Amino acid sequence: MAQAARKSSAKTRADGKSQPYPTAPKPADFTKEQELAAYRGMLLIRRFEEKAGQLYGMGFIGGFCHLYIGQEAVVTGLKMAMADGDQMITAYRDHGHMLAMEMSPRGVMAELTGRRGGYSKGKGGSMHMFSKEKNFYGGHGIVGAQVSLGTGLAFANRYRDNSAVSLTFFGDGAANQGQVYESFNMASLWKLPVIYVIENNRYAMGTSVARSSAETDFSQRGASFRIPGIQVDGMDVRAVKSAGELALEHCRTGKGPIILEMLTYRYRGHSMSDPAKYRTKEEVQKMRSEHDPIEQVKARVIDKKWASEDELKAIDKEVRDIVADSADFAQTDPEPDASELWTDIVH
Repeated sequence: MAQAARKSSAKTRADGKSQPYPTAPKPADFTKEQELAAYRGMLLIRRFEEKAGQLYGMGFIGGFCHLYIGQEAVVTGLKMAMADGDQMITAYRDHGHMLAMEMSPRGVMAELTGRRGGYSKGKGGSMHMFSKEKNFYGGHGIVGAQVSLGTGLAFANRYRDNSAVSLTFFGDGAANQGQVYESFNMASLWKLPVIYVIENNRYAMGTSVARSSAETDFSQRGASFRIPGIQVDGMDVRAVKSAGELALEHCRTGKGPIILEMLTYRYRGHSMSDPAKYRTKEEVQKMRSEHDPIEQVKARVIDKKWASEDELKAIDKEVRDIVADSADFAQTDPEPDASELWTDIVH
């Protein structure tokens, strides 16, 4: 891709000690089953987000809505590397993370439309839904707020000595928030098992990282806290899985936090209300045609004769049917009773 993942090596700090920066591992060699699982998982996110965009345009979804189209390889690859008990927490571009964590498409879509069957009973909407059962802790609307919460999850894991790792996602825009660095400091001091996943889609809320960030290599943002980091091709699900395995092993063996900067790209605007005029249509089309995460898998599968075009179309139809069912449910499920306004409130 245009921003190739750069390798890191040992660097020398001011006190003369070597600071380890692990080398980005090679992309994983996927089996047929892994390629097809990644294809289906990313396609489910893509089709779900396309349908969510349609429902938003039709007025069924209100408030803010941030789509994950283009970034599907990040959560899909990391989920393939995760173990049972590992947690995920992210910002408001969160539908893809929920689906990757195997939350019900019906429940997610129903929450988007504010219905009773939604994960937050229709009270949270696009940016605020959770599933403790699936180890997904949100969905947060305040920029960067989830970073301190994800660090808290890691603290709980360390306290309980349960070997679980907190995968804490945030974007290139949130990487400039102060609470991020407070969290870095605490995580490094206490060797907390947290992976800080920076989804660098280049434009934050609409400003290029080149214009808004003094240090555009986000994998090095933890250097002053002795947190190693790796840049990863976030458009290649194999590269993501491989880096995820390295980072998870780093955390599970007591080495503390690590940063994974995922070099990725969103095809749509920051939110549904963003026309994205700060970049050219040619730039977006180039990413779609040369680096699309789903098309890369499709090309490999067909090249290796692991599936035919017709077989992949059958997977697409199956996924579309699941998404259509979730949309039908989300439009017909009853709205929550007014009494729900008074539930789940801490006095």
